[in-house]
Amino acid sequence: MFDVFDPEADHGRVYRALVSEPRGSVQSLANRTSLPEDVVRDLLGELQQAEIVVSLDCDGDLWEARRPDLVVAGVLRKHDSWRVRLHQAEASLMDAFRFARLESAGSMDVELVHGQATFFARFQKIQEAAKSHVLAIDRPPYYWDATEIDRQEKLQCEQMAAGIGYRTIYQESASDSPVRNASMMRTITGGEIARVLTDPPVKMTIVDDEVAIVAMDPPAGAEGTLVIQLVYGPGLLEAFTKVFESLWRLAVPINLAQLNQDLNDRTREILTMMASGATDDAIARRLGLSRRTVVRIVAGLLEQLGATTRFQAGAQAARRGWL
Repeated sequence: MFDVFDPEADHGRVYRALVSEPRGSVQSLANRTSLPEDVVRDLLGELQQAEIVVSLDCDGDLWEARRPDLVVAGVLRKHDSWRVRLHQAEASLMDAFRFARLESAGSMDVELVHGQATFFARFQKIQEAAKSHVLAIDRPPYYWDATEIDRQEKLQCEQMAAGIGYRTIYQESASDSPVRNASMMRTITGGEIARVLTDPPVKMTIVDDEVAIVAMDPPAGAEGTLVIQLVYGPGLLEAFTKVFESLWRLAVPINLAQLNQDLNDRTREILTMMASGATDDAIARRLGLSRRTVVRIVAGLLEQLGATTRFQAGAQAARRGWL
């Protein structure tokens, strides 16, 4: 890329000469710049390609300079575009740079677990060792299949039966997976204290304030599909716990045991699924109802609660003691 505004550069010399000489000829420009005519012709061709000068005849002998303000504006636009691409490349490369160096950081407070199977085994052991409580933020993406979801549900129910407290924040737009959502409903029924939030910023589990398990998606181009960061040490854990408690205060409660007795079982279930973010189609599939029936019931609940969205409905239901 040449600098047309550099008076010492050949392109700059030709453009400046043409600015000072309207309808300048190749010969005249050669005389003004002390450059050979064939060189001037080549330079004018390159300037024309860059939309800086315009040929006025078929022979390419007469030329006119584009207005300098328009040339400057065009150059600045190209630089802006280049600057945006440069910053995008910087962000992408920095993600990859940090990700590649996490494992070699040498921190005693952080351990990386690569791969779904390895993580699930570690996650089970960490939960089994829980002594008092588990705090979780559950949001997409979801990696476990139906078998792993079933094993996790069984373990959690056993832990809750043994007195381990579970508090979970679910994302409002929860997955439409019937298996996963049915499991969520059962764990809530089994004693899990759950709330729903529109868009929690992190996927995380904290066990006994002793270890935080944070899911990390690798940047584009990195190998693997899942990396889990196990965080130890009072400083980081205290920060993660404060994040959880702050989000917990913002989230809307879900509690099947406190549903208003005036609601029939089907309506209770639909309202709870609405609060968890399930769509009309998803609710219909899970309950074996027609979509029209679900739409009618949901519309009635929204009207009754004075809400326009499922999230508002969940908040209103919580305030009325329905959830």
